[in-house]
Amino acid sequence: MSTDIKQRKADHLDLCATDAVAFKGVTTLLEHVRLVHQSLPDLHLDEIDLSVELLGKTLKAPIFIAGMTGGHERAAEVNHTLAKIANDRGYGFGLGSQRAMQKRPDTAWTFQVREHAPDVLLFGNVGVVQARDMDPEIIAKMLEDVGADAICLHLNPAMELVQPGGDRDFRRGTETFAKLVDVLPVPVVAKETGNGISIETARKLHAVGVRICDTSGAGGTSWVGVETLRAEGHQRELGELLWDWGVPTAASVHNVVSAGMTAIATGGMRTGYDVARAVALGATAGGFARNVFKAFLEGGAEGAEAFLDQVEREIRAVMLLVGARNVSELRAAPRFITGELRQWMELASR
Repeated sequence: MSTDIKQRKADHLDLCATDAVAFKGVTTLLEHVRLVHQSLPDLHLDEIDLSVELLGKTLKAPIFIAGMTGGHERAAEVNHTLAKIANDRGYGFGLGSQRAMQKRPDTAWTFQVREHAPDVLLFGNVGVVQARDMDPEIIAKMLEDVGADAICLHLNPAMELVQPGGDRDFRRGTETFAKLVDVLPVPVVAKETGNGISIETARKLHAVGVRICDTSGAGGTSWVGVETLRAEGHQRELGELLWDWGVPTAASVHNVVSAGMTAIATGGMRTGYDVARAVALGATAGGFARNVFKAFLEGGAEGAEAFLDQVEREIRAVMLLVGARNVSELRAAPRFITGELRQWMELASR
């Protein structure tokens, strides 16, 4: 791994610890999902079941700690601590891009969390552009080395166009998904990086065998914004223009589900109410990255646990108020769609 890549990983951690990289004028559109209040839920709060099934494992709550980091000494503490929390609480956990691990095997320890999280549903991570040019056996070995249950192939063309030294060749991406779905020993998950999933992309992915998408929609962390703050000259100008580019998270969830795939709703998830609204749109779980990272930075493991305690309380409260005793009933709960989200959903139905 070059010094530049290592420095970029450190820069990402520093920038994502602040709100300076949030979308400026675009929201997740989850505020346009209106759940219907039920005054007679006929439920006790304690009987509400938050568990969901994903890839043959039971999550105790519909929550993922989404992929953030790796390849840097500071990243190791983040991954090891948050993976243990996910393991103990029965969530899923995602690793950051393992490109650094592939370039420099001596950084593998920053991604190896199984010692701390032996039972967690673990997603590995590599860019589809990098995977395109890698031998599938090398990818499989990389996943084996961390004990991953699935691999996220991340999609990030907008981010790369702004990133200093970023990729410019995005050809054969669909072909790469098709090949790796066929040959890898674990499921392949499509993961965006802050710009969401269009209905066209969702349909292309489904057509080549992908069955799970991590939406990472617009409205949360702008990874274009992250790279804009690291860029100079024309690239910085381009980044400022494209800072708010993307398909909002709520629309991305609808697109993924409409295409017949399982959605993990990430991108701007801030509360349990957000998770509940995403599930009502059809998502299986909601994922947190920057907000749980900030809670960890501010209060260590206890701070992250307190944040996640609150998320679970909020999900449970919303489920009681819509009369849903389990996540399946929440997914089927009455709701109506307002504003811009309705327009995105109409676009997906054409």
